[in-house]
Amino acid sequence: MIFPKRSSKKKRERIVVAMSGGVDSSLAAGLLLKKGYEVIGVTFKMWPKEECGASFGRACCNLEAVTRARAVAGDLGIPYYVFDFSKEFKAKVIDYFCEEYLKGRTPNPCVICNEKIKFGLLHEKALALDALSIATGHYADRGFDKKTGRFFIKEGLDKEKDQSYFLFSLSQEQLRYSVFPLSGYTKKKVRVDAKRLKIKTHNTVSSQDICFIQDLDYAEYIRKKTGVAIKEGDIVNKEGKVLGIHKGIPYYTIGQRRGLGIAYSEPLYVTGIDMSRNRVIVGVKRDVLKKSLLAHRLNWMAIKEIGGDLRVKAKIRYNHKAENATVSRLGTDLVRVDFDSPQEAPTPGQAAVFYNKGIVVGGGWIKKVL
Repeated sequence: MIFPKRSSKKKRERIVVAMSGGVDSSLAAGLLLKKGYEVIGVTFKMWPKEECGASFGRACCNLEAVTRARAVAGDLGIPYYVFDFSKEFKAKVIDYFCEEYLKGRTPNPCVICNEKIKFGLLHEKALALDALSIATGHYADRGFDKKTGRFFIKEGLDKEKDQSYFLFSLSQEQLRYSVFPLSGYTKKKVRVDAKRLKIKTHNTVSSQDICFIQDLDYAEYIRKKTGVAIKEGDIVNKEGKVLGIHKGIPYYTIGQRRGLGIAYSEPLYVTGIDMSRNRVIVGVKRDVLKKSLLAHRLNWMAIKEIGGDLRVKAKIRYNHKAENATVSRLGTDLVRVDFDSPQEAPTPGQAAVFYNKGIVVGGGWIKKVL
């Protein structure tokens, strides 16, 4: 056992930690235990038995991951449970993922998973275990503004690993009971401290991309899950001239350059998806540069709602550098985002997240690019 049990008569605060079997969540559990919390480890089984049993590096609930998480919990001397969320995960995350691609949009399942599963169902389970707080290994921080009475997400210390973008849709209630032990950590320090504390997962490979797709062939995955035939169609330029044949809409996303199979005088990029005509529209680099977009399904975090124009730094994808922009209210659930300079490939279906000095002001889902 790495951390000895404490024999205090005072009842300790109980906290549930989502443990994926990786180094981040393992250290998060260890740090909370050191601080005196009563810690319970939990892993989610998110897929049917035949998929969850597969052993591949990106999986967060395969048998290897569960075995690692259980071993860490055993070393820490904390209770550990595996919860079957496979039905909920399919309904709330996988179905959403497939439906968005079939509509010609590019989904962000990590945001939905955080909102609906990790900070939704997990909190329900925490309450059942008589714990109010939940913790994860996210590289992000939580703050509270006494003047407004609102909780908000802040960027983590490690800017390269910061995951605040994926947490923009959390509600005030979800934030109230959320803890982020790695907010002041870099990935390097996480591994160093995990090794120092003899945590078994200190050298595990970090998960990447979409965890539930084993072969990274999105279109084939969607076909298997939905039974919908993925049909070929025309690749056209903005004038409608046919330049080639595409393999199926789910294989393409706005801004994509590779895999078009078209010889041209300069590199071509996907600039649009025409679902009604089963067409992929392409153009040159300048055609994917856009200054404005519309966002809906908004979630305001640091503020209750938007009044007039709001100056922010906005991110249009996780690995996108936040850029100066003005957010203008167009309706109760619609804003226009105007960037100071053109941005590459804003994509319907992705999240637009608004920051002010590292604080997540709010965000929404890109509805249309102007």
